[in-house]
Amino acid sequence: MSLALALALPINLFAITVLACAIYYRRHHRTDLALAYVALNVGVFAVSALMLSQQVSLGLAFGLFGVLSILRLRSDQISQRDVGYYFTALALGLINGIGSSRPAVMIALSALLVLTMFVADHPRLANRSRHRVVVLDTVHRDEERLREDLERRLGARVRKLEVVDTDYVRETMTVDVRFQPLPSPAAAPERTIPLARTR
Repeated sequence: MSLALALALPINLFAITVLACAIYYRRHHRTDLALAYVALNVGVFAVSALMLSQQVSLGLAFGLFGVLSILRLRSDQISQRDVGYYFTALALGLINGIGSSRPAVMIALSALLVLTMFVADHPRLANRSRHRVVVLDTVHRDEERLREDLERRLGARVRKLEVVDTDYVRETMTVDVRFQPLPSPAAAPERTIPLARTR
């Protein structure tokens, strides 16, 4: 192992540990995906470092990783947030494996990727808008009444809605909804009633 790769390996392990454990797991508590991100990152780092040492065409390397990405994304139903972490782990492995000869650029790009996911998936930003597919047990012909019904059921403010399917036989509607949860009302402070003194 060259000196550049010996420096790149701990940097890559530190970056993926921060991404998968300190950020993703602490926010979403999914051990399976956190482990998958670490395994993917280390595997990509090892393969990219080997390809670089064997002077394999980078076009072939990116083609192989593209096939890997397609197979992984088609193998399971994961959210778009998880896809973002997936590609960040993939990019970290590539950057640290291929860019080991330029340590300053490698460290800067790794820090940029981790910092971007930290900010983009921060609870203060991620919890502002949510997405859900709702099946209603009634059919609304008026969009305003549909919006009011969804807001009442979800206890939220509907930002956008799209009717996916309407079944007039079963009287059901499938609606794709993006909404913002309403802040829970603060509990009113309890008032203490002084006890009457007895003489």
